[in-house]
Amino acid sequence: MSWFYIVVSILGLALLMVVHESGHLLAARAFGMRVNKFSIGFGPALWRHQPQGSDTVYQIALVPFLAYVQIAGMNPLEEVDPDDKGSYANATLPARVSAIFAGPLANYLFASVLFFSAFMVGGKQVPTTQVEVMADGAAKAAHIQNRDRIIAINGARIKNWDHLRAMILKSAKRKLSIEVERGQKRLTFEVTPEPKAENGGGQIGVRPIEATVPMSFREAAVDSVVMPARVVQLLVVSLGQIVTGKAKPQLTGPVGIALQAKRAAESGAAELLALLGLLSAYLGGFNLVPFPALDGGRLMFLGYEAVTRRRPDARVEAHVHAVGLLMLFVLIFVVTVFDIRGN
Repeated sequence: MSWFYIVVSILGLALLMVVHESGHLLAARAFGMRVNKFSIGFGPALWRHQPQGSDTVYQIALVPFLAYVQIAGMNPLEEVDPDDKGSYANATLPARVSAIFAGPLANYLFASVLFFSAFMVGGKQVPTTQVEVMADGAAKAAHIQNRDRIIAINGARIKNWDHLRAMILKSAKRKLSIEVERGQKRLTFEVTPEPKAENGGGQIGVRPIEATVPMSFREAAVDSVVMPARVVQLLVVSLGQIVTGKAKPQLTGPVGIALQAKRAAESGAAELLALLGLLSAYLGGFNLVPFPALDGGRLMFLGYEAVTRRRPDARVEAHVHAVGLLMLFVLIFVVTVFDIRGN
C-alpha cells in the first residue's frame, strides 16, 4: 500500500509540471508559434507520439524529473529563418512575453482548481472553543484541562474562538470566571490572563482545537481564488526576508517534496489536493523570480528588450541561462542529498 501512495504522489507532482508546460504550449500555439516537442522528463524517450498533422512530438523520457516544451526559435543561439512565421524568435514581443508568462499563470490558475476540489472534498478547518492547554500558562495553573470547551467568561456566553480570544486579550491582569464543559460536567475556574500578548494583551495559555466543517460551493469558490494569492504573498515575503538576512532559507528538493506528497496522500484526498494546490501556486510564483533559466529570467531579458527597443545579445543570453540552469541543478542535487540523508 505504501507504494500506491508513492505512485499517487509522484503522479500528482508530475501533473503540476504538465500543467506548467501546457501553459507554454497553448500560448505559443495561440500566437502561431511552432512547438517541436512536449516532454515529460529528460533523457532517452520511453514513449513517443506525434499526432497526424501536428508539428509536436509528445514523449515521456527516462528521467522522470521536470518537463519541458521545445518551441521553435526559442534557443537564442538557434539558426532562425527570418521568414519563418512559426518561430518564437520572429514573434512579436507581446507574443513572446505571453508564451513565457503562460506557464506560471497556468500553475497559478490550476492551484485554484486544486484548492476548490480540496475544500469540496474535505471542508475546512475552523478553530473551536475546545482548547489545548499549554504547560506554562495561567489556564494550566487554574487546572483547566486539554479538550475542555470554554462556554462562558464572566457569565457572557462565548460565540466562537475569535470572541474568546478578544475577551482574554482585553483582560490582562484581571481575574476572569471561566466556565467550561468537561464531558457531561460544567466547571468554573478563576483565571487571571498574563500580559504576554502583543501590546501587553492578555493570554491564558490555550490553543484552539480545530474541527472540520463542510463548505458550500460559494465558500469553496471564494476561498479557492484567495488561497493562491496568499501562497504567492507568503513566497514574496519569505524571499524578501531571506535576501535581507532576516530569515534563513529552508529548502526542500524533489525527494522531500515527494515524501510530503506521500504523507498527504496517506492522510486522504483532501490533504493531497490541498498540498498540490499549495505547490502549484508556489511553482507559479517561484518561476517568475528573475533568475536565469527560470521563466522570470527570460522575462527579464524580454523586459530589457521592451525598455531599450533592441534584443539582447544572443550569446550573452544563452550563456546566462546555461549558468543559471547549472546552478539550479547543483542546488537541487545538494538539497536532494540532504533530503535522502534526513529520511
